[in-house]
Amino acid sequence: QVQIVESGGGLVQPGGSLRLSCEGFGVNLDYYNVGWFRQAPGKEREGVVCMDASDYSTYYRDSVKGRFTISRESAKNTVYLQMIDLKPEDTGVYYCTAHRPWPVTPVQEMCDRTSLGQAEFNYWGQGTQVNVSS
Repeated sequence: QVQIVESGGGLVQPGGSLRLSCEGFGVNLDYYNVGWFRQAPGKEREGVVCMDASDYSTYYRDSVKGRFTISRESAKNTVYLQMIDLKPEDTGVYYCTAHRPWPVTPVQEMCDRTSLGQAEFNYWGQGTQVNVSS
């Protein structure tokens, strides 16, 4: 069964840190563009950061630049999202997604897709909750 599974969410105070993990089962994440999206209560799901499969280029949403970092660990078939200096507005359910790299989809376009376009992505995880609150 092909699936991707997120973990690492939780409750953290403002200014704190978390590292989210996204592990692939039955799918090699190295062959896919990957991204982290989040959905805050009452809002649409939005792209936070996306990474290209071939050259590892990245695109970050402006609000997380300098605070969030995406990385891959091929040996563990896992993608990480390191988050520091967390803010209450970072609260939401964080989803990992994997999308085939052909036809070519620039990572900014991948991250900017609205829900209709997101439905085309090949795989989604079940989400992990992140709560930033004092």
